[in-house]
Amino acid sequence: MQWGEYNFKQLLSVTFTLFAVIDVVGSVPVLASLRAKMGGQIKSTQATLVSGGLMILFLFVGNEFLKILGLDVKSFAVAGSIVIFILGLEMVLGMEFFKPDNSNLKSGSVVPIAFPLIAGSGTLTTIMSLKANYDDINIFFGILINCVIIYIVLKSLKWIEKVLGPNGMAVIRKFFGVILIAIAVKIFGTNIVKFGT
Repeated sequence: MQWGEYNFKQLLSVTFTLFAVIDVVGSVPVLASLRAKMGGQIKSTQATLVSGGLMILFLFVGNEFLKILGLDVKSFAVAGSIVIFILGLEMVLGMEFFKPDNSNLKSGSVVPIAFPLIAGSGTLTTIMSLKANYDDINIFFGILINCVIIYIVLKSLKWIEKVLGPNGMAVIRKFFGVILIAIAVKIFGTNIVKFGT
């Protein structure tokens, strides 16, 4: 694994991209519903550590996993950009393309909160897509910053829900959806060009 060089601009882009994909603020209504079903309590530390661990693990071994499948980061990035694009469309249009598995709602803060709600297929795909354009060290710190945000949001669920209200959360969700679509187009365009070289 090559860490590359620290770059604040890259770190900012990665952090914002992951924040938009994870959409922990936009997931507040879902999290509030899950908290009620789980007896009014979410284990914030456990959910944060498990989701962060999954993201970091995928950052480290995702490349090797792709090699086993005979794929490279660029081809995965193109496929990932399509997934990110669909996630963005979901957020903007209010449609549901990816159906969550709600069969294990009472199993605690790991499933479905840490996985797949926070560190789901969209997030893990995004991490691999980012590897094609950004240095690993910036992705690593971007993940850590998002883990801090995830922890704060999980700890402040009631307060956030009250302050934003349903309309505020809808606006935030649509805003980040547009950002995701733009990011997906950029990743797709960059890596399609690299295929031709």
